[in-house]
Amino acid sequence: MSTLTATDVRVVLPGGTVAVDGVSLQVASGGWLAVLGPNGAGKSTLLRALAGLIPYQGTVTFDPGPAGRGRRELARILAYLPQRPVLPPELAVRDYVLLGRTPYLGYLGVPGAGDRELVEGVLERLELGPLARRRLGTLSGGERQRAALARALAQRPRALLLDEPTTALDLGHQQQVLELVDGLRREDGLTVVTTLHDLTAAAQYAERLVLLDRGRTAADGTPAEVLTAERVAAVYRAIVSVSTDILGVPAVTPVRPGTAGIHADAMSTLRDHRPPANP
Repeated sequence: MSTLTATDVRVVLPGGTVAVDGVSLQVASGGWLAVLGPNGAGKSTLLRALAGLIPYQGTVTFDPGPAGRGRRELARILAYLPQRPVLPPELAVRDYVLLGRTPYLGYLGVPGAGDRELVEGVLERLELGPLARRRLGTLSGGERQRAALARALAQRPRALLLDEPTTALDLGHQQQVLELVDGLRREDGLTVVTTLHDLTAAAQYAERLVLLDRGRTAADGTPAEVLTAERVAAVYRAIVSVSTDILGVPAVTPVRPGTAGIHADAMSTLRDHRPPANP
């Protein structure tokens, strides 16, 4: 498997906007790291840089070698699942998942018996076998997300980079997807990096969190270290309550201003970080 290390990653968008500014992180082989932050914090941009999809400054390595390899070789090491993957509605599930074997195909681009056998195994593992002939456009949201994940797994990667894998899913399907990813991580030793908006879910599944604010690292550590009421209030400009379960895993709950039980420190921090009113 593979340890992912990023050092002083900086991404400048066309026009000169600095989207990611000196972010460093590390996730060990078989570990799960979640990148958090409000909209515009640079989460998705950072993930695309880690995947080698956009230019960046700094270094990104996958032990035992650098990530700066050819696109074909890199696709055999990591699989990147965007927030809104393109799923052609008329394509059958089996044919879509088979596209994950592209990095391994020869010049003619024709899948062999081994490729097809591997894909059948992935379909069964993700309980997509009965849907293999279905058109992607006929699937539910949860089924579509499983199909996208199946294509990523067909690459036989050592690392999974997932950008908001639970976007647009209801609570039950969110849990199913996260449990599926966690099971794959535990069984196959996959290194997992995800961006997530749900702070509580991130704390439940990821061993380490990186919290971004305006492209910079606001915190890096365990869920309990990162998700304090004061820090969440400062970064998200919101008032929250943070509780912990018997295992010490934090849960973040938004609190309406003016209601009982609000942490005074969080309210004070929010006031300190509110942007000035428009003149």
